[in-house]
Amino acid sequence: MLAIEMLGITKVFPGVLANDRVNLLVEQGEIHALLGENGAGKSTLMSILFGLYEPDSGTIKIRGEEVHIHSPNDATALRIGMVHQHFKLVHNFTVTENIVLGLEPHNGLGNLDLRGAEKRVAELSQAYGLAVDPRAKIENITVGMQQRVEILKILYRNADILIFDEPTAVLTPQEIDELLAIFRRLKAEGKTILFITHKLKEIKAAADRCTVLRRGTYIDTVIVKDASEAELAEKMVGRAVTFRIEKKPARPGALVLKIENLTVIGPKGAPAVSGLSLEVRAGEVVGIAGVDGNGQSELVAAIAGLMPVKSGRVLLKDRDISKDSIKSRNEGGLGLVPEDRHKHGLVLEFRVDENLILKSFRKNPYSGKFGFLHFPVIAKHAESLITDFDIRAGNGPATSAKTMSGGNQQKVIIAREIDLSPDLLIVSQPTRGLDVGAIEYIHRRIVEERDKGRAVLLVSFELDEILGLCDRIAAVSKGQVVGVLPVEEADERRIGAMMGGVIAGKAGGGKAGAGRTVSEGAIHA
Repeated sequence: MLAIEMLGITKVFPGVLANDRVNLLVEQGEIHALLGENGAGKSTLMSILFGLYEPDSGTIKIRGEEVHIHSPNDATALRIGMVHQHFKLVHNFTVTENIVLGLEPHNGLGNLDLRGAEKRVAELSQAYGLAVDPRAKIENITVGMQQRVEILKILYRNADILIFDEPTAVLTPQEIDELLAIFRRLKAEGKTILFITHKLKEIKAAADRCTVLRRGTYIDTVIVKDASEAELAEKMVGRAVTFRIEKKPARPGALVLKIENLTVIGPKGAPAVSGLSLEVRAGEVVGIAGVDGNGQSELVAAIAGLMPVKSGRVLLKDRDISKDSIKSRNEGGLGLVPEDRHKHGLVLEFRVDENLILKSFRKNPYSGKFGFLHFPVIAKHAESLITDFDIRAGNGPATSAKTMSGGNQQKVIIAREIDLSPDLLIVSQPTRGLDVGAIEYIHRRIVEERDKGRAVLLVSFELDEILGLCDRIAAVSKGQVVGVLPVEEADERRIGAMMGGVIAGKAGGGKAGAGRTVSEGAIHA
């Protein structure tokens, strides 16, 4: 039996044909992946199913009945729920208060029955193995737990068709494994799962079938166990994709970044970075490998000037920048692709061309001596970067950043930072939310920057990305560098052990933190 039939769905936005007569057939009780490049129309199609948009043409059937979904309330009444890529939670509310928001239960006297709601949430949490504390405040729980709250929100509303938009984009590898296990439990309970992803490994690990979209059109639906990752990638981008990162051996030059005994106090008042030392030279990529929450975010923020340094020094080309302004650091040769593209990477209300000159609008040729902006020059500059970085901007340079897909927003940031040719390029989660074609391109550009003599500091939770891109790898645990290895001596098992606090026998180039030392042979044993 088909749970969902979307037939001939077309949706047009100004300047963009988002969905062009798309068909999607999803069977009852299956895990169905929706795969496509950034801007392929996946999120638009799911937003139509959830009632956020109405199609310009086409038919939707739910459980065999033709329906008209005008709003999320209509979708909820049809037992359809959606977990968005950017969660819709009130951070100073508890888990239960968020789950029942808009559907608050009351007792016989008309008072809010929060205790009864907490009991129901606890029952749901236990039934589906979600392990969430009903009384915890959202601001005090991890991103992975927040996603579980979103799942509980739709289960509380009795949804049996669950849509997930890029559900693993902000999760650690462990949280991703846990989420895929939750998918399988939901399927076992008879739920139908639809999830958008760019990650082929996740599709192979969890999905029964996969529908591929390309540039707003339907390409194919395949049985996942019968298709290889390479075949799925080729259907998605329309050409063969190289998964191996091609690069020549590094030729490290002068010292560009030197971090000496750096300590940074985290949001909770305790040291997030504790006596950390590290060096990055021109012409090399140094990767930071670690489980999320071990000081990576605070380290990057301190280097970039987003958080104060308590003690220690950050030297950029022999100049101490520890107390410098962000503007001074940028002008001194520091480029940053931030972890949070919305908070630190873009002005969402600005156009693409405006975002592409955020760090250079004061300079010629973008403005004159009286400070007036040269808009034709700015637009021409944007057109060049849009082409070079394959940014899907339906309205060209005038496209509002907030209307773009997350992956295309990321491309805008990466284009801006690489275009400035900084001496030190810090890239934090650079390919989060990007499709395999875009990842291949971004990886190639990072290697090109290295080969031009830039120093690159890469922070990523993707070990494949760390091992593929980096020349040296620094494993961090509890805010300290446990060890630094040349990539030739590194593998997933060894780096994983170091991330857990095990100090490698041959580690060098950084100050080892607290942990137990094991021999190289023991690490590989």
